[in-house]
Amino acid sequence: MVKRLMFEKPLGMRDTLPFFYNQKSKARRQLSEAILSYGYSFMDTPLMEYHDTVGKVSATLDQQLFKLLDQQGHTLVLRPDMTAPIARVAASQLKNGEFPLRLAYDGPVFRAQQAEGGKPAQFEQVGTELIGDHSSYGDAEVIALLVDSLKQTGLDNFVITVGHIGYVKAFFSDLLGDDEDTMETLLHYLYRKNYVGFRECVKSLSISEDKKQALLELLSLRGGEEIFEASRSLARNQSCMQAVNELKQLYRLLKVNGVEDYIQFDLNLISHMEYYTGILFEGYAPNLGALLCNGGRYDTLLPSFELNASATGFAVHLERLVEALNDLEDQDERIGIIVDDDSYAKGKRKADEYRKEGHAVLLQHVDQIPDLPAFYEQLATTIDFTQVGGVQGE
Repeated sequence: MVKRLMFEKPLGMRDTLPFFYNQKSKARRQLSEAILSYGYSFMDTPLMEYHDTVGKVSATLDQQLFKLLDQQGHTLVLRPDMTAPIARVAASQLKNGEFPLRLAYDGPVFRAQQAEGGKPAQFEQVGTELIGDHSSYGDAEVIALLVDSLKQTGLDNFVITVGHIGYVKAFFSDLLGDDEDTMETLLHYLYRKNYVGFRECVKSLSISEDKKQALLELLSLRGGEEIFEASRSLARNQSCMQAVNELKQLYRLLKVNGVEDYIQFDLNLISHMEYYTGILFEGYAPNLGALLCNGGRYDTLLPSFELNASATGFAVHLERLVEALNDLEDQDERIGIIVDDDSYAKGKRKADEYRKEGHAVLLQHVDQIPDLPAFYEQLATTIDFTQVGGVQGE
């Protein structure tokens, strides 16, 4: 009995068909060109890392890690993000380099899914890490670069929402004291953007009414630069005030960079990446039901690898960017050359000429084309040497 082949794929894995692959390649190239123009250098890291190093410092939940054993019995993980592996390299092979380091990457990351819900378990990220710059100028650079990179791909309708994790945590600490369980619950509601759940949780707390009101007013701190005054008025301590001042300084620099039209602020913004320590941001595009990109400052990750350095960066979800671009136009620029036995040599010489000029050429014997009109339709230009004079069609 012949065993039937399995056509199913592992949970969360996707095939990338030619058209989408080409669109990804185009977007990747455009992002890379913008990143290189800012003086960043691309690098790569292994697909597999040790669980005891990259796996443990990654912000990805342990149950989302793909784990396997090597021949020595060490637990390995498929890299769940690019930031932690690059931090490992910066703290080892690049630690004696000239700081700040401006590094960039492009590659797949892996996060296991517990149930099929349309979320990929493998996806590609293009991003940057600015390591060794602890200033607002560094934060402004990566956000301005993110905006310019997205515009380079042809995307113009998007928004970058900026927050400050230090404001939220200091605000909660002042109102809730050392009640870490409640703090984690409220942070989880904010991360999920479940504002109804947040309000219900606040109403159920055993704290004074004025503290409840302050917690509820936090939800209003979303919008343009007008939220700075409101956030200063609501600030409960010096740490909150410092966070607001950092946001104001950042906005001033973003205006100098000419990207302020793409910026909104949200002091409820929370990331699942626990290593963020200050400015953080997320990018959204219309009709895209998930994050387009995200990033922020992470000043405690490098010390985990024994390198005393601050860092900031961003990552673009490449597949989602292609979806946001929604470029459905067929841009196939291949040239098709149809030959038979008598015209093969002539067709081959013509194909070589076009290839030397940089064109993609499909040389095809007519006997192997089941549907000639369909063959014509799929290509930008077709030259048929089986016809007298070599008939050319668009």
